[in-house]
Amino acid sequence: MGFNRRHADPGFVRNRATVRKSSKKPVLPSIHNATDVDYLGSQGYWICALVAVFSFLMSLVVGHPIAGFFTLLYFYFGGVGVREKSVFAAIVVFILYLADTVTAPGILKIFGCVLLLSNMRATFIASFWDPGVAEADAPMRFNDTWTDKFADQLPAWLWPKIRYGYYVFAVLFLALTLVGLFVMMFQGQTRQLISL
Repeated sequence: MGFNRRHADPGFVRNRATVRKSSKKPVLPSIHNATDVDYLGSQGYWICALVAVFSFLMSLVVGHPIAGFFTLLYFYFGGVGVREKSVFAAIVVFILYLADTVTAPGILKIFGCVLLLSNMRATFIASFWDPGVAEADAPMRFNDTWTDKFADQLPAWLWPKIRYGYYVFAVLFLALTLVGLFVMMFQGQTRQLISL
């Protein structure tokens, strides 16, 4: 049997209890220590990853695989940025999903919008959180399971490499998507006026 830090550190158990309390409030999260910051980043990553996969699958169903692929990249890399406490990534992910929800509302989209708004709030709080001296140590990111590898190791490795490219990609993709949504809305209003 090898040494497992999870079982050897009594503070780890205490921090996990704090995380469990925080996880019961996914809409209005709060931060009390470095473990909460880490947990909210991980939660934001998984929310964005689920939105990315769901959006991609919906795009495939309606017959737009290329748009779906770029949407997958947009939301997934946004989730990587959220995991690394990027306020920009959290904001652009929320804006695109909100615009999509406004143009084609639905119960699941409204729920996703609420989660992404909470995600944006948590990222903003986490990025400007100033820990006290006793709480300054960030919790160790694990590499034990595949979820640890995806949520803890991959974003830390990937974000420094793609950050600036994502900024450009996100601004361009968001601008093109918003213009496209406005054109679709304008065409719909024009058709209604013509049919009168």
